[in-house]
Amino acid sequence: MTPAIDLLKKAKAEHKVHSYHHDPKAPSYGLEAAEKLNLDPARVFKTLLAATEKGELLVAVVPVAGTLDLKALAHAAGAKKAEMAAPNQAQRSTGYLVGGISPLGQKKRLRTFIDGSARNFDTIHVSAGRRGLEVELSADTLATHTQGHFADIGRP
Repeated sequence: MTPAIDLLKKAKAEHKVHSYHHDPKAPSYGLEAAEKLNLDPARVFKTLLAATEKGELLVAVVPVAGTLDLKALAHAAGAKKAEMAAPNQAQRSTGYLVGGISPLGQKKRLRTFIDGSARNFDTIHVSAGRRGLEVELSADTLATHTQGHFADIGRP
């Protein structure tokens, strides 16, 4: 399995793992997951990494149907500004490949911010640490196991 799933199993956290055949040509990993698993894209969340002006990496978990509001993320983190992290930097610090970065079980613990819309659903889906693998869990379970904070960081 993956570090994300191992973490949830070890903690005995309630979750379900869903897999699908990943198409390397898919233009959006998150929307592909929503489509192949027949899910509302508002319930499927992508994991993005951003860097503050001081170089601190932040994890942002936002719906795949929208985008990350970098100003809102910076504000939530108490930073002046944030920009998307380079893919190789994201991979190095999380231990996951782009397109399969999970907010759970990352190599290095980073401050995590989860879009407040996650609380609108009984469960949400996030990457389980590999392309074609999603984990379904409650937003509160995700926050607990990432030490995440809820903030309005997504844009439709």
